[in-house]
Amino acid sequence: MKMSVEARARVAFAFALVLGVAATLAWYFVAASRYATFEIRTHDPVSGLIADAPVEFHGVEVGKVKRVELIDARSVSVVLSVDKGAPVTTATIATITGRGLATRGFTGYVYVSLENVGADARPLAAAPGQPFPLIATAPSRSVNLDTAISRLNENVQTMTDLLQAVLDQKTVASLKDSVDSLQRLAQTLAANSERLNAMLLNGERASTRLVPLLQASDAALREAHRALAGFDDLASKRFPPLVQSSNDAVRAIQTQLLPEAYRTLATLDQLSASLADVTAQIKRDPSVLIRGIAPAPGPGEAR
Repeated sequence: MKMSVEARARVAFAFALVLGVAATLAWYFVAASRYATFEIRTHDPVSGLIADAPVEFHGVEVGKVKRVELIDARSVSVVLSVDKGAPVTTATIATITGRGLATRGFTGYVYVSLENVGADARPLAAAPGQPFPLIATAPSRSVNLDTAISRLNENVQTMTDLLQAVLDQKTVASLKDSVDSLQRLAQTLAANSERLNAMLLNGERASTRLVPLLQASDAALREAHRALAGFDDLASKRFPPLVQSSNDAVRAIQTQLLPEAYRTLATLDQLSASLADVTAQIKRDPSVLIRGIAPAPGPGEAR
């Protein structure tokens, strides 16, 4: 029994479809055999990280993100499909990184960056009870233009609030008064600009006259210095003999004149004492001037 053309076309289409499905399955299994599955868990926001986002190892693409799931209110699970040829070990660290101007769209994207930070090259294996090997994570670095602008907007808003709190009505009034005072000062300076110019001109003329005065003062100081130097030389030459003569005279006075003066003073003191005694006797007995001073009575004799 011969098949019609339509039947043969249906068979050919079904055969081609089966071959296509078989080829797709074969390619899937071959591709799956080339890739290993890993998991990372992070507490940082992963905004912009989606399925099929690239996974790079030291800047070279080695895989894709398979899925992004929320574990709990603060944890996110990211499943990675990584080429088995990539050197993923226990020293590997995963970092969610942003590249470009924004975290979404054609101007930028978010990817997972893998790096080895240690010398431990042991293969990474799944822990007991875990479906995939777990790669350690570093803090997220997905700070791009959109997040930077958002932070800048927040900072500007904070600064605006601070200025509004500081610049109250009293402060604004004080600033206005200060500005008015500066304006009045500027007007006063402008009105007296001719006087200021004249003062500056007079100061310049005075400064030109000060130069000869300073030169004359310098010359006078040099002359005084020379005079003092000559006086110093004269004193060093003339004063030592004079000082030596003065020392000799003082020494002669101390060794010769002063002892004689001391003896003379002692004699005068004794003479003064004798005269005082005689004067006292004359006051008691004026007849002493006629008969003289009687000698002192001896033992047993009466005056």
